[in-house]
Amino acid sequence: MGSQLQVLRERLFPPEAQKELRTFSTAETAKLIGVTESYIRNLATDEAGPIPEKATTGRRRYSLEQVHALRQHLTKGKTSYVPWRKEGEHLQVIAVTNFKGGSGKTTTATHLAQYLALHGHRVLAVDLDPQASMSALFGYQPEFDVADNMTLYGAIRYDEHRRPLSEIVRKTYFAGLDLVPGNLELHEFEHDTPRVLSSGTQDDDGLFFMRVASALQSVADDYDVVVIDCPPQLGFLTMSALCAATAVLITVHPQMLDVASMNQFLAMTSQLLAVVRDNGGNLNYDWMRYLVTRHEPNDGPQNQIVAFLRNLFGERVLTPMMVKSTAISDAGLSKQTVYEAPRESMNRQTYDRALESMDAVNGDIEKLVHQAWGRAVK
Repeated sequence: MGSQLQVLRERLFPPEAQKELRTFSTAETAKLIGVTESYIRNLATDEAGPIPEKATTGRRRYSLEQVHALRQHLTKGKTSYVPWRKEGEHLQVIAVTNFKGGSGKTTTATHLAQYLALHGHRVLAVDLDPQASMSALFGYQPEFDVADNMTLYGAIRYDEHRRPLSEIVRKTYFAGLDLVPGNLELHEFEHDTPRVLSSGTQDDDGLFFMRVASALQSVADDYDVVVIDCPPQLGFLTMSALCAATAVLITVHPQMLDVASMNQFLAMTSQLLAVVRDNGGNLNYDWMRYLVTRHEPNDGPQNQIVAFLRNLFGERVLTPMMVKSTAISDAGLSKQTVYEAPRESMNRQTYDRALESMDAVNGDIEKLVHQAWGRAVK
């Protein structure tokens, strides 16, 4: 099957092809930066700041690199359009997790990482799921593009082949967004850890639950936010990610079976992490939120479950919900996200509704990040 996937991939993307991010209109650029469209247009007319390319229609288009350059150009004195964390503001590590597949976990993690990068943050996306769907969305076929020792496993393994995380991190076509890709190699950590625990040996990076945090700390100066796509099971990788996290986002599909599964996940997590805490694990989170995913607003039973969740968890359930949308699945067919796919490539109303939903969800999470840094939230 792997070889057939490679043939399909080469048909869709030529062997030397690299994924590229589309450019942005003047209106999109203004919205991303937080200024008026006329202001951006006047800057281009005066040739102040980066010079955008002109499309065949005569309209100006900005690359994401140019959007970031505009942020720097417009930052003067106390007025800053660059949201990088400042001295005293700690690295935000967001673990996106759920026990059950199909909850929209990878879709959520990938769109969140891209949203934060689009809005000027320095982001590291970590694919900790051996299925490596996040890596595939970023253009890496896990069987062919990710070599041995080139996943996070390479930086947290217990033997002499462990290497610095900085050697594993890859740039992506999203300016300001780097990736630690995943593949089946990550399963090795689940096999190695019981053996090491039973042997009683320990190295400089400590017990299993300290290793992801230690690896991330080695590159912390380069990033504002780390987004971890956790495996859909409660193993040593997931527990390590939860111990490295400063915040946790739990995706919930509003169906009774999914909610029952989440309940089991939370019960098991609580028991296991209590043991980790007793052995020195750090489990102090800035915030923890539940995100309702694949929501269908006209589905009565779903709305009942959403009301039940809000009654149970209160403000810990994010107010915005990620809607179920053909725009998300259509974009995924070409290994794209809603933020990458051009609006004209699909039904515009469907696209706008999906984009509005994604922006609302990720905008609320960005506010939580800024609150954790002690910033005033607009």
